[in-house]
Amino acid sequence: LWIRFANKYVKDYMRQNGLLTLSVLAVITGCVLGFMLRGLDLSTQAKIYFSFPGELLMRILKMLILPLITSSLMSGLSSMESKACCRMGVLTVTYYLWTTFIAVVVGIVLVLIIKPGYGTHMESSRLGGGQVITSADALLDLVRNMIPSNLIEATFQQYKTDIIPIMKTPVSTGRPNFVYLMPDEDNPKGRTVQLELTPPPEFEYKTRPDSSPQMNVLGIVIFSATMGLLLGKMGERGAPLVNVCQCINECVMKIINAAVWYFPFGIIFLVAGKILDMSDPSTLGKKLGWYGMTVMAGLFVHGLILLPFFYFILTWKNPFTYIRGLLQAMVIALATSSSSATLPITMKCLLENCRVDRQIARFVLPVGATINMDGTALYEAVAAIFIAQVNEYELDFGQLVTISITATAASIGAAGIPQAGLVTMVIVLTSVGLPADDITLIVAIDWILDRFRTMINVLGDALAAGIIGHLCQKDFPPDRNLALPEKNEIKNRLI
Repeated sequence: LWIRFANKYVKDYMRQNGLLTLSVLAVITGCVLGFMLRGLDLSTQAKIYFSFPGELLMRILKMLILPLITSSLMSGLSSMESKACCRMGVLTVTYYLWTTFIAVVVGIVLVLIIKPGYGTHMESSRLGGGQVITSADALLDLVRNMIPSNLIEATFQQYKTDIIPIMKTPVSTGRPNFVYLMPDEDNPKGRTVQLELTPPPEFEYKTRPDSSPQMNVLGIVIFSATMGLLLGKMGERGAPLVNVCQCINECVMKIINAAVWYFPFGIIFLVAGKILDMSDPSTLGKKLGWYGMTVMAGLFVHGLILLPFFYFILTWKNPFTYIRGLLQAMVIALATSSSSATLPITMKCLLENCRVDRQIARFVLPVGATINMDGTALYEAVAAIFIAQVNEYELDFGQLVTISITATAASIGAAGIPQAGLVTMVIVLTSVGLPADDITLIVAIDWILDRFRTMINVLGDALAAGIIGHLCQKDFPPDRNLALPEKNEIKNRLI
C-alpha cells in the first residue's frame, strides 16, 4: 500500500513539477561541472565547443521572440474594445513605472545603509577621456526606436547614437613663446633657443546615427499593438489577418511545448560555460563581496517582499501561490539572463499555471519585457553610488534624486538582453558627474548579478499580468477558451 501511494505521489509530482525539477537540477549540475572543469585550464576554443549546447538554447529562445510578440499583440488587441485596451495600457505603464521607481529607492536606501564602497581600494581600467552618450541622446534614441524607420531592419538591429571625436586644428601664432639657453662647444655659456609650443589638441564631439546588432523590441511592440487595434476596428475585412496571427501564436506555443524538453540539457552547458569564463572567485569575493551582497539584498527585498505585497494589496490573493506557477520561467531567466529570451516560457507559465487571461498576457508580457526592468534599475542605482563611494565622492540629496530619476528612465531603454544594464549604467554615472570609465570596477561580477536581476524583471512582468488581469476583469468577461490551457498543451506537459 505504501509503495503504491509513493508511486502515485511521485507520478503526480513529476507530472506537475517534473520540468521544473529537471531545470533546477540542471542549474546545480552546471555549477558543479563548471567548477570541476576550471582546473583543466581549457583553451578558449575548447570552451566555445563545450558551451555549444547552451548556445543552441539561447538561439531557440531568441528565434521565438519575434513571432511570439507580433502574433500575441496583434491577435490579442484585435479582439479588444478600444476603451478597454486604453484603460489596460494606462494601468500597465503606470504600474511598471511605479514599481521601477520603488526598486530604485530600495537600492539607494540599502547602499547608503550598508556603504559597500567605503574602505574598498580598487584599480579601474581607465580607457581614456572619451566622451559618452548624454541622457538627452539616450532619451531621443528611445523615442527613435519606438518609431523605426525600417520595420524589417527593426527585427535585427536598433538605432543608437554614436559619439565621434573631431580634433580641432591648433592655432599657430608664428612667434616663439618659449626661450631657453642651451650650452654647446662653441658657446659654453649657452646660446639662445627659441621654440613655439602649441597647446595639446582640443577635441569636439559630434553625434552621428549608428546601430547596434540587437532586435528593436520596443519598435516591434509599438507597431504590433497599433496593427492589432486597427485590425479590430476593421471588422470582417481584418479577420483573415487576425486568424493568421492566432494560428501563428498557437503554433509558437506548440513549438515552446516541444522545445522545453531540450532546456534542462542546454542549461547545464550554458551555466557551466559561464563559470569557465569567470575570473578568480576568491578575488571577486574580496573586492566586490559587499557590493554583490547589497545588490542581492535589494533584489530580495523588492522581489520577494514588495512585489508580492503589491500583488496582495491590489488583488487580495496569495502571491506565493501565484509565484509558484512561475518557477519554471524564473529558472530559465537565471540560466539565460535575458528577459526577452525568457518571454516564451513566461507566457506558457501564465497561461497554463497561473490561469491569466490570454488577452491580458499577450499585451502585458511583451510590453513588460521591453520597459519593465525593476532589477536593472535597482542595480544601476546601487552601482552608481558604490562607484561614488569608492572614489570618496559625496553625493548630496539632489544628486540622489537625479540618480533615481535617471536610473528609472535608463532602465526603460535597456534592452532585454544579457548585461544590457552595463550600457545604460554610463548614462546614470554621467548624470551626476562620476567617471564613466569606473564601470570597469563592477564588470567582473556583473554576469552573476545579471542573472538574479533578470529573475526579478521576469517576476515583475508576471505579477503585473496578474494584477492587471484582476483590475481589468470587468472589461474581459471570463472565457473558458481563453482562460484555460488547451488539451494539447496539457498533454505536452512533462510526465
